[in-house]
Amino acid sequence: MSMRKIRFLLLLLTTLLLTACYNHRQHTPDAWDLTKQQIDSISFSTTHHYSQNYNFVVTTSSLPLSDELPDLVFDTIYVTRGERIVVAEITTVPTDSIDSVWVKVARDQITQGWIRENELLQGVSPDDPISQFIDFFSDTHLLIFLAFCVIVGGAYAMRRLMRRNAYIVHFNDIDSFYPTLLCVLVASSATLYASIQMFAPESWRHFYYHPTMNPFSLPMHLGCFIASVWAIIIVAVAAVDDVRHRLSNGELVLYLAGLAAVCAVAYVVFSIFTLYYIGYLLLLSYVVYALWRYFRYAHYRYTCGHCGAPLRQKGPCPHCGMDNV
Repeated sequence: MSMRKIRFLLLLLTTLLLTACYNHRQHTPDAWDLTKQQIDSISFSTTHHYSQNYNFVVTTSSLPLSDELPDLVFDTIYVTRGERIVVAEITTVPTDSIDSVWVKVARDQITQGWIRENELLQGVSPDDPISQFIDFFSDTHLLIFLAFCVIVGGAYAMRRLMRRNAYIVHFNDIDSFYPTLLCVLVASSATLYASIQMFAPESWRHFYYHPTMNPFSLPMHLGCFIASVWAIIIVAVAAVDDVRHRLSNGELVLYLAGLAAVCAVAYVVFSIFTLYYIGYLLLLSYVVYALWRYFRYAHYRYTCGHCGAPLRQKGPCPHCGMDNV
């Protein structure tokens, strides 16, 4: 290639590198030309996490609705438990000293009326099964009652199982890592759940009103929690399948009952103790203990070269007597 061609190519390359296209941006003055009502609706949805046309389910025995705002004469109508209502309108009443936000909800074209926001939210749940599941497991009285029943029942069940020398996770475990992993996942998920409640309540509130089981469409902390929930489901299925191949039917039922009791105790204990910051140290101690118990007492590192029986250490096989060195 001649020097003339090389100089031409270099000049062309330099021209391309130094040249840029300027995009004359089209002026779209109406792109954000929103009305005041639309702007207020967006602002309200950002802070309250719901807006007009949002659906609720009534969870209290009855919810009183007023057919007019409080500065007018009105009659009271009621919607009852299990009925579905939709947010029709939201307004502010500055003269109301109890709650300035009033919400108009409708069950149908005839049954509709106004109610204060705080009264509404105490008696409804988002019309979504995930939100209602969260409501069920977030009830304080239920959690305390469940904690008492689980701890007492779990202690009694483990005592009975240990006296019968039955297999039970962490204490007289089988050589399967899935049950231990399941218990660790439940404890970690309960700790993460309580941490989100303490340190990121608004993000959890938004998730509560707009739930999803896709961890990739959520912020990192919520995505990690949903991923842990999926991991619990997958590991639970794997644990049941693995245990089913290792134990007889009678031992299988007892082992799975003990595993469920340990997971229930872990969920309750770590959900409560994390709220007092003790759960983090407790979780670390529990993970170390669970792994130590499994690898020290339950995991079989060797198999007999003669009969194939699992062995914890080299030496004589307890089944056939063959010396494994």
